[in-house]
Amino acid sequence: MPPTICPARHTGVPRLLELPMKRLWLLFSQTATVLLAAYFVVATLKPQWLGHGPSTVDSAIALLQAPPSQPGEVPPGSYRLAAQKASAAVVSINTSKVAAKNPNANDPWFKFFYGDQGNEPQGGLGSGVIVSPSGYILTNNHVIEEADEIEVILNDSRRVAAKVIGTDPDSDLAVLKIELDKLPTIVLGNSDSLQVGDQVLAIGNPFGVGQTVTSGIVSALGRNQLGINTFENFIQTDAAINPGNSGGALVDTHGNLLGINTAIYSRSGGSMGIGFAIPVTTAKMVLDGIVKDGQVTRGWIGVEPNDLSPELAETFDVKAKEGVIITGVLQNGPAAQAGVRPGDVIVSIADKPIGDVTQLLSIVASLKPGTPAPFTIERKNQKMELNVTPGVRPKPKAAR
Repeated sequence: MPPTICPARHTGVPRLLELPMKRLWLLFSQTATVLLAAYFVVATLKPQWLGHGPSTVDSAIALLQAPPSQPGEVPPGSYRLAAQKASAAVVSINTSKVAAKNPNANDPWFKFFYGDQGNEPQGGLGSGVIVSPSGYILTNNHVIEEADEIEVILNDSRRVAAKVIGTDPDSDLAVLKIELDKLPTIVLGNSDSLQVGDQVLAIGNPFGVGQTVTSGIVSALGRNQLGINTFENFIQTDAAINPGNSGGALVDTHGNLLGINTAIYSRSGGSMGIGFAIPVTTAKMVLDGIVKDGQVTRGWIGVEPNDLSPELAETFDVKAKEGVIITGVLQNGPAAQAGVRPGDVIVSIADKPIGDVTQLLSIVASLKPGTPAPFTIERKNQKMELNVTPGVRPKPKAAR
């Protein structure tokens, strides 16, 4: 029988190529799916990459060409309003003093060895704060001390001669007065509410460059024993204070006066981040006393106080660990009349704790003469309450 020829089964592709073609088709479909998904993601999130939106460069240009802030709009975190509010009432103070003539200036031999001694006036500069529409200005006593002429320059460039109403060297404050209309005044704040870390601004005329505003925080409160004034209770701040800032304003973020900038700690003459200001509560007391009475009236009890040391504690046989020990009492003085004795330790006055002699002097000075004040003392290890009626602090004797 002849062989039977069976036609081959036609499938369109050889059997040997069928498996590879399936793999290629699967790879193609997966690639297309991924690319399509990527296209939709890009089209949704970054249409500019596909030419459907503004380019990155166009966006940057559009941002730069955005309309500016409206006039008067305060940027977030700015102290512009506080600075504007307070700066108008802060003034620059220029002083001049006629140089003292050397008694030997006309001696030919003196001229031969030392030459002609000029009599040019000596100048000084500082700052001040207008606290009253009637023209009263607070500044430091050392700014205007021994000055023959005082010129006040307002922030609006007006210039006027100033008159000294009174000074208080014990607190290093002075009150001036100028005669001008439409004077800006500063709002007195509350320095007793200050806390370490509060933001403050210092405004003055450092180095005579013109009115300058610096910012910082309250670094410490109640600084004393600095040897600057008789009565010390300084606000310490790291706001930049330099020569010429003396007498200027330390204000809060609302532009209210908190203190009068007075001194800096410096090894170079410039700011090192440690400045001191007299609290506005002290400045107000001095201002009221000088304007109303022509002088500052302070309390006085007539004692010789000393910081409590182990040696004094052993000498007077006291066990107290805190307070100020009294080593002497003036006969018939306010303290003696109230029953205070040598060896007593004053622990508190009017519920204010006493830590050292400087604090004792400041608190006693703030007492109103003639008004009894409660004193807590420790005597022979027993606490006692005495009412002491302070007198008027005598004026220091002038040095001969």
